[in-house]
Amino acid sequence: MKITNYELRITNCFLVLLLLTAYCLPLNVRGQMSRKPSPARESEGAMPKTPDSTKRSLFEIKSQEEFDSMARTFHQGTPYALPHAMFVIDRKNKNKIYYVNSQKFRFHKDFLLANYLIARGDDVFTPVYINQDRRFVVGTIAWQKPVEKFTWELYEGDLASGELIRIANDAINKTFFEKVYYKPNSIRQEDASADIGIERVLQSDIAKNQAYLALNTGTAIGRIHIIEKLDDTVEIGNNEIVVLKELPLSLPPVAGIIVAKPSTPLSHVNILAKGWNIPNVYIKDADKLFKEFDTKWIKLDAKLTDYSYTFADKEILDQYKPPDIQIPPVDLKTKKLAGLRQMRKKDSIIYGSKSANLGEMMNAKIPGVIVPDGFTVPFYWYNKFMEDNDFNKKLDDFSFDNEFVHNPRVRRQKLEEFRREIQNGKFDEALKKEIIQKWKTQLGGRAVFVRSSSNSEDLPNFSGAGLYSSVPNVKTAENLTKAVKKVWASLWNFDAYEARVRNYVSQSDVYMSALIQLGINMNKGGVMITKDPFDDASVNAVYISAVCGHNSRVVDNNGIPEQILFNPTSNSVIVMTLSQQENSLTFDENGDLKETPDKCANVQNRVLTDLQARSLAKSAIIIKRAFGNKKEQDIEWGIMNGRIYIVQARPYIDKK
Repeated sequence: MKITNYELRITNCFLVLLLLTAYCLPLNVRGQMSRKPSPARESEGAMPKTPDSTKRSLFEIKSQEEFDSMARTFHQGTPYALPHAMFVIDRKNKNKIYYVNSQKFRFHKDFLLANYLIARGDDVFTPVYINQDRRFVVGTIAWQKPVEKFTWELYEGDLASGELIRIANDAINKTFFEKVYYKPNSIRQEDASADIGIERVLQSDIAKNQAYLALNTGTAIGRIHIIEKLDDTVEIGNNEIVVLKELPLSLPPVAGIIVAKPSTPLSHVNILAKGWNIPNVYIKDADKLFKEFDTKWIKLDAKLTDYSYTFADKEILDQYKPPDIQIPPVDLKTKKLAGLRQMRKKDSIIYGSKSANLGEMMNAKIPGVIVPDGFTVPFYWYNKFMEDNDFNKKLDDFSFDNEFVHNPRVRRQKLEEFRREIQNGKFDEALKKEIIQKWKTQLGGRAVFVRSSSNSEDLPNFSGAGLYSSVPNVKTAENLTKAVKKVWASLWNFDAYEARVRNYVSQSDVYMSALIQLGINMNKGGVMITKDPFDDASVNAVYISAVCGHNSRVVDNNGIPEQILFNPTSNSVIVMTLSQQENSLTFDENGDLKETPDKCANVQNRVLTDLQARSLAKSAIIIKRAFGNKKEQDIEWGIMNGRIYIVQARPYIDKK
């Protein structure tokens, strides 16, 4: 594979940083970073004080015992145990291979120096990882327990050609006692090895065989509640650790979440879990494993590599204390329908954080990114509508209705009736004319999304993600005001009401604005966050979820999307999972969205190209800077006709 000048320039930008960190991060550990979501840090005991073997290396591995004598193991005794040994191939010496005693040498460089294969002070990075005429090919061999296979891999920033990969594969498999499969650690390495006739194990193969995955770590005290089927007959308490067969679209606040089916860290439920500061973990066959503990109180400790639990006694139960009531801030004086370009972040108390944040990005003029134009109906008009139609009185009555308070099925039914009343409520005629006029003059009467933004979103301890409704692809003036009322009514969605009650948000102090924004008929879409959700030590990483078509498939947790990690330290794009989406969403000519079997994935079943992933990651980092560079960002994006569109940015809540 030919290396472009662009790739070389990008790689050189990171060269100084990599050399500076080479002495404090194990080289082989960085090579393992692609095995996400396993930890990328060396665990205690991985480097024993006394190596099992006095030999510096072996020229072949003839047995499991010989491999064990050279290998070190991260996270022994856990689902993430990773026995691995470094190797060095000397092309100058007829592809002679050294299986390095990795209990004795921490870095490849240490071994090369100790054996006088390189001179002290020589540049190691470019000759070993960049140049195609390199003398040495260096990497790691590991036992991948989820797939029960040995794999070999290169550092994810290695630009080895397909020919170098083939040479290394031949040298390893001629001298190792079992079959060893190549494991690419970046999209570039996947592409380089796709057509060279070697057997591979991809990251997605490993991920689907995992028995445990911590989507959000933490400690919870609660009552185990195993739920066979989640419907409106199930009462869920905020003091419960729920065990679910699969992750639902939404969930009221709980003490902890255990799910028996893998999910994405960017699902709305996991974003909510982070806001609630509760553990959310995947445990294979969790519904069977925890069956005997149903209704029992436990203390769950969910770590990155494993979990443990203790049956709760009085001392443990006394640790549980509910938080204070939250009153969301709001400005109900401003009547003006403002364009996004007129807004800044501070205007969130008038127009909602969704609109205010989009205005902030629009004014930041982020290169390579388009924020679709739009305008917002402020909180004032929602409040006036509710007062004019006497709906606030009905809300007050709910709090004195015993059935409404104590029966979730009744509560769901009455809230549904209440939303219908709101959607049939009388709309202010002057406001209606103003909205339609602004839609025609500012947005050219084109198709729009009418999007929800409550003042109770993005609070310090409450995300509110995914609780409210938006109306896609609105094409007529008649449907425009209907859509605004539907957005207003969604403030009283059952899941939203439950979330506020159980997260101690005052129900009498919540309001809804309506953002009317040009619709983007995405060819590809998704969500990205400006961090690695599995590894806090991976600085400046960007984690991307992507699907074909509109990004609603990601935010609604509808199937597993393609998940990608961009690691700026190694300048690598790593595919974590391939998309499992069977169809996509696109604009319907009559309005709304429709399903289509059309797929944008390439022959390798990937949604995003390497260049698209890098462009998205670059945009995410710039967006984070636009908001002060202190808080990580949760960003919704789409690609249409090759251009990147940003339709939302909000703080990514990640409490530990």
